[in-house]
Amino acid sequence: MKILVVDDDPHILELVNIQLTRSGYRVRKAANGYEALEFLKDEIPDLAVVDVMMPGIDGYTLTKKLRAEEDIPVLLLTAKGELEDKEKGFLAGSDDYLVKPFQPKELLFRINAILRRYDKTVDILIEVGPLTINRQSYEVSSGKKVVLLPLKEFELLSLLASRPNQVFTREILLERVWGYDYEGDEQTLNVHIKRLRDKLRKLADNVVITTVRGVGYKLEVLQK
Repeated sequence: MKILVVDDDPHILELVNIQLTRSGYRVRKAANGYEALEFLKDEIPDLAVVDVMMPGIDGYTLTKKLRAEEDIPVLLLTAKGELEDKEKGFLAGSDDYLVKPFQPKELLFRINAILRRYDKTVDILIEVGPLTINRQSYEVSSGKKVVLLPLKEFELLSLLASRPNQVFTREILLERVWGYDYEGDEQTLNVHIKRLRDKLRKLADNVVITTVRGVGYKLEVLQK
């Protein structure tokens, strides 16, 4: 998923870029509102992280343009925490508001929460190799074989299948499937991955979940 980050502070811009890239997002950087609008001529991001206090086009004005022209979800970054500033941000169309200085993990929590609300992570029907994953009926099929998976297994498979060959970190999988406030350990993820692998072998043995050591998992379609 593509995230546009707009901030005139190069240090903040690079910090956000590093954190989001490590979490599996594709990041596009812009040093001001004008650069951000130029970027939109070529690509439409899934979400924008926008600084409020910028010269030229400020964050509130840019947010209005992003929402009016492409309906892009916006998370505002600002050094201001007063109620009036928050109100101004939400009236401009922002989806959330994060006050500097912030913890990088909180930035990820908020981005994931916004993306879940917009349901931009997957399509209703996902086709990968011989598998068809139906997000409405919760069915996974391959030819005449059809299975119904437990909810968390289904969400985990859907997320991995939404971006074949892309590595998802363990943290991102836990946050997107179990929620950012999940207090369990990674063993839960390990158990669900094992169960999914067992079921995929029976359903479509060339669709596999690969472990990327020290990082996370990805879904691949092997050539027969």
